[in-house]
Amino acid sequence: MSDTVLSVSDLSVTFRQDGKDIPAVRGVSFSVGRGETVALVGESGSGKSVTALSTVQLLADSATVTGSVRYQGREMVDASEPELRKIRGNDISFIFQEPMTSLNPLHPLEKQIAESLALHQGLTGDKARARIIELLHRVGIHDAESRLGAYPHQLSGGQRQRVMIAMALANGPDLLVADEPTTALDVTIQAQILDLLAELKETEGMSLLFITHDLGIVRRFADRVCVMKEGEIVETGLTDVIFTDPQHPYTQKLLAAEAKGRPDPVPEDAKEVVSTDGLRIWFPIYRGLLRKTVGHVKAVNDAKLSVRAGETLGVVGESGSGKTTLALALMRLVSSEGPIRFEGQDIQGWKSRALRPLRRHMQIVFQDPFGSLSPRMNIGEIIAEGLGVHGVPEGKDKRQMVAEILLEVGLDPAMMDRYPHEFSGGQRQRIAIARAMILQPKLVVLDEPTSALDMTVQVQIVDLLRELQRKHDLAYLFISHDLKVVRALSHKVIVMKRGDIVEAGESAQVFEDPQTPYTKALLRAALDMKTETSDVVVPLRRRAPG
Repeated sequence: MSDTVLSVSDLSVTFRQDGKDIPAVRGVSFSVGRGETVALVGESGSGKSVTALSTVQLLADSATVTGSVRYQGREMVDASEPELRKIRGNDISFIFQEPMTSLNPLHPLEKQIAESLALHQGLTGDKARARIIELLHRVGIHDAESRLGAYPHQLSGGQRQRVMIAMALANGPDLLVADEPTTALDVTIQAQILDLLAELKETEGMSLLFITHDLGIVRRFADRVCVMKEGEIVETGLTDVIFTDPQHPYTQKLLAAEAKGRPDPVPEDAKEVVSTDGLRIWFPIYRGLLRKTVGHVKAVNDAKLSVRAGETLGVVGESGSGKTTLALALMRLVSSEGPIRFEGQDIQGWKSRALRPLRRHMQIVFQDPFGSLSPRMNIGEIIAEGLGVHGVPEGKDKRQMVAEILLEVGLDPAMMDRYPHEFSGGQRQRIAIARAMILQPKLVVLDEPTSALDMTVQVQIVDLLRELQRKHDLAYLFISHDLKVVRALSHKVIVMKRGDIVEAGESAQVFEDPQTPYTKALLRAALDMKTETSDVVVPLRRRAPG
């Protein structure tokens, strides 16, 4: 590394809230060299994202920043707004964790990516369109030309994240700040995105400030690591040294955090909760003034599955493979064809009124708890909302039921009058689980419930889900791209690819003896993410100086 792209020295950030100064970052110092990747790791609330946002002063007005942040020798802390606008999105680009909060829901993809190209490069018309198509192809968007007019809600979570990455790379930045950029992506797409970023590092000398809770990615991808805890860097060094010989107790704790163990066995006489065979979910494609059907998006084809009480069925596959659509169809939340049997009754043709009493027995926990919890309601109201629809059981008190379920998910009942923004990511996910569990369901769909969480919190949530399943004999449909968590929680696994179930079986059998090339590729990609040294890893990482 011949020069330093970013130099942070004694950075401190304090937020003014309710008349009090709340420190978020304290005395942080590090640097990023040209072509180097530096990873910031640590649990939620440790100050990683605040540190990253401070590089181009993207913090709220209530923030007070002291210290120094220099980009190629230019001071950013006291820079003028016009100067910062020239640098943001051009010299320094960001990839944020949650693309739905960064993409405009009212504009198609082409317009959103073109805006940055026009602002910083003056590209418009056909030249801009060609560049946009090239970017979408590079980040793995299939049929990029046909996606230009799509809106964010028409894409899967992984596809939206790839669009965000394309936008960040549009102007060839010197420094890319990636804040959990692969959280929503399956392992094969993670590998593609990391390979792409590694290629850009090599060919364009781009530097990366990488924020993530996935230590497997850090080990594979970063040159140096800074471990943050409560706003401070408690340990820093070369990646290999940090992983093989961590010195700080907190670093040792992070590296030891891993979802382990296996679920309890399911009794042979366990009752079937939900099943289907030949389930098909095709969405029509309309064209023309008369909205004629010219084709179909084949989201799910001839799916067959069964889940019993006390059993977890893991559903894995790439983004857009139909995992979430399948789960929503089983809950009768999207239209489908084919039988859906819930406790032996085919509910496929049931009307809304007939389904309503059944809804309390079919609950869902979403990937992003912050997006699924109303910011205008306190958590007591959020958790009790379902009781307002389905009624409070006779002899029960609503507030007492909320207090009991909060205790069950590991939260203090005294917190029930607080609002979602006052909780960490792991606590919000516990609240989302409590909201589902208070209705005493029989089937719970878990749609990526741990992907946005730190490793230590992931372990806690997996243990909580196991305990709740053991106590209430719950059937889980567990959707995830984290194969290690799937193996720790699932009894059976189905593997989906472009709407088809390409492999199904007992968890141990699928993971230890996969039968299809696609399943083998998924497992190989997951292994590569965790491997210490391999033929894949070595070419992607340059040694940091020293």
